[in-house]
Amino acid sequence: MENVITQDKFKHIGPDPSMGDELARPRVSYWQDAWRRLKTNKVAMVAIVVLFLILVMTIVGPHINGFKYEVMDPTKVNGKPNSTHWFGTDELGRDIFSRVWQAGRSSMIIGLVGAFISTVVGSIYGAFAAYKGGKIDNIMMRIVEVLTSIPYLIVVIIISIVIDSRGIGTLILTLTLTGWCGMARLVRGQMLQLKQQEFIMAAQALGVSPWKIIRKHLIPNSLSVVIVAITFDIPGYIFAESFLSYLGLGPQPPATSWGALASAAQQKFIFYPYQLFFPALMIALTMLSFTLLGDGLRDALDPKLRQ
Repeated sequence: MENVITQDKFKHIGPDPSMGDELARPRVSYWQDAWRRLKTNKVAMVAIVVLFLILVMTIVGPHINGFKYEVMDPTKVNGKPNSTHWFGTDELGRDIFSRVWQAGRSSMIIGLVGAFISTVVGSIYGAFAAYKGGKIDNIMMRIVEVLTSIPYLIVVIIISIVIDSRGIGTLILTLTLTGWCGMARLVRGQMLQLKQQEFIMAAQALGVSPWKIIRKHLIPNSLSVVIVAITFDIPGYIFAESFLSYLGLGPQPPATSWGALASAAQQKFIFYPYQLFFPALMIALTMLSFTLLGDGLRDALDPKLRQ
């Protein structure tokens, strides 16, 4: 006998008023969701931990073992790593452990400040060029192309000669003179896409000023791309500083940097390889960590991957 499905086998269940205010899942903002996805990326989290440790050590490292980075001891010249001098000593008897972390301050300051200046200048310049468009955009982009074509090494040499200085401030100035051009191009590309969106047209129709549209709408909506770009700019500035210091165009004694330490140690690498190993290790770890963090942020901030 066939099972006959009749209406009396069904029961009507109406809406439950008590369930009206309940959410199927908690609300998650864009940045909360990005942080949640970033935490699942183990490589990026390891990079954050490594960068945090390096940053802390550049602050407290020069004071841990009790040796000042600039104090010389002729009785301990080129000493190997031991329980007293953990990283050994250099050709003047200075403690390498203290010097490595003191040098890290200079390198990190140049990387962070240089990336910050380039981001601010490049974002404003690129946003304004994209918003105005037309001839203004063409002129502004041609200026960027001209600046990009100038090798930064020539700029560093010319400015160092003109102002007769090779300090940290000089390096930051010379590296950021043309370093913001890449960020300007990136931001301009993002702005050209956002410029056609309806909320931008609505703001224009309401009479909102161009600077307010750029500040309140265009730049915040491209912030995720800018943040990822910053994580790649910082190691670029650190490498540029290390390269210039290696050539003798970086901070001069008694100031130091990782590049300056590597430059001084490479002449004695065959006999005292540890003097080059530690600053080179710090440069490699810092650049690798920032790069891995940038890859993690790129995935975490991608709106297409949001769940």
